[in-house]
Amino acid sequence: MRLLVVEDDLLIARSLDNALTPLGNIVEAFTHCAEAGAALHQGGFDLVLLDLGLPDGDGLTLLEAMRERGDTTPVLILTARDGVEDRVRGLDLGADDYLAKPFSIAELEARVRALLRRSQQRSDNQLRLGPLCFDLASGRVTLDETPLELPRRELLLLEGLLSQTGDIAPREMLESRLFGFGEVGSNALEVYVSRLRKRLQGSGLRIRTFRGLGYRLEEERA
Repeated sequence: MRLLVVEDDLLIARSLDNALTPLGNIVEAFTHCAEAGAALHQGGFDLVLLDLGLPDGDGLTLLEAMRERGDTTPVLILTARDGVEDRVRGLDLGADDYLAKPFSIAELEARVRALLRRSQQRSDNQLRLGPLCFDLASGRVTLDETPLELPRRELLLLEGLLSQTGDIAPREMLESRLFGFGEVGSNALEVYVSRLRKRLQGSGLRIRTFRGLGYRLEEERA
């Protein structure tokens, strides 16, 4: 999953990155409302972890702007403000959950998983297709119940394809997951698609190309 962290405490931001990245997530972190707002306008995030007290404004203003333009990305507020009024205002503006600082990393991870399940209408923490299973809680992938070890970008590609099972995963979405806001070469995505295709050979699954649109992971027809 692609997560946006808006947090001006660099120690907390680093802790979030260290906890969530090993689970197969890509974490983009910003310290100011303005730069986070610009990132959100580009889209492609699965969850926003939002601090309220930011150097250039209140995180609630950013949340309000998201909801006013129809951005339904789940938002988990992380803040030292633990008053009832602040919680009510945040939830009324469209936040999906609220976690007061200091918090346990284990509880944070559980809340992140719950919000992602809800937004994707899943009943558990696993993405599945045929013999392939991606456990989002552990970042572990199995193929025919055998562990499949994947480098980070191939793991992100597989997660992106599985999250769109049955639909075409847009090229732009996959590139943002793999490469963030960095420069992307014209065939960079194809390189990782080709590598993942080779790993799936003989599994009964294939990655189908839709030129100009993106890719779809699907079961091969008999």
